[in-house]
Amino acid sequence: MLINFPSLGSNEFAWNLHEILAINSVSVSKEKMRLEAETTPLEIGETMLHLIPERAVWLPALQAMIMGDLHFGKVNHFRRAGLPVPQAANIRNAERLIDLINRWKPQRIIFLGDLFHSVYNDDWETVGQITQHFPACAFELVRGNHDILSERQYSRYGIKVSEQVQIGNLLLTHEPMEESEVPDNLTNLAGHIHPAARLVGKGRQALTFPCFWKTPRKLILPAFGSFTGLAVVRPESKDVIYIIVEGKILTVNENIPSGI
Repeated sequence: MLINFPSLGSNEFAWNLHEILAINSVSVSKEKMRLEAETTPLEIGETMLHLIPERAVWLPALQAMIMGDLHFGKVNHFRRAGLPVPQAANIRNAERLIDLINRWKPQRIIFLGDLFHSVYNDDWETVGQITQHFPACAFELVRGNHDILSERQYSRYGIKVSEQVQIGNLLLTHEPMEESEVPDNLTNLAGHIHPAARLVGKGRQALTFPCFWKTPRKLILPAFGSFTGLAVVRPESKDVIYIIVEGKILTVNENIPSGI
């Protein structure tokens, strides 16, 4: 949209434009503060993270978002094999990703592997439409075991691919590293295993929920994709589990319920 200020001199125009931009910046900052208030803050060394119930991590200092295991294309992969899988899961993944970008307005998104499930199918064009719709955001992929598309496909849509990424004291990989393999003074952020917590009630009823899994040297993210499956984790005494339940995050550490 073109805005004209015919009655203003150049100095007045510059001042008013600066004021408009400043007001917009304050508005965006207030919205980020409101969103961050709905998250679970987690301080790792000198880095502050925010765990988002939508299965992602927010880095406010870098205006960056991290998520793992979207598995776009998995539905069509199964449908090609003759399995009657509904398309709704694909639509939900795209809608959730677009909604997060619209609300948080990240400058950078890093996918922790398995962005696309297998060989090329039409769902890859959906990924491309999303990246092209947000040109102000840089998209990066830490390659996972399912990311087998050609380099040309990633470059077509401006997705930078790496085997691992280091951001300050955070080392981003697809598969979680062994605790002993994480370099000193670093914390490994990873995906791959689709962690979940299984809660058992007094009547022996059980429910399984996706979770963030924090160990002394690692933070393992839940799978972002809605058609991925869950793997129940077995935390140690020093671990912390952040369970995602109905859009909220429940922190479980000292008194981990039996059955997780």
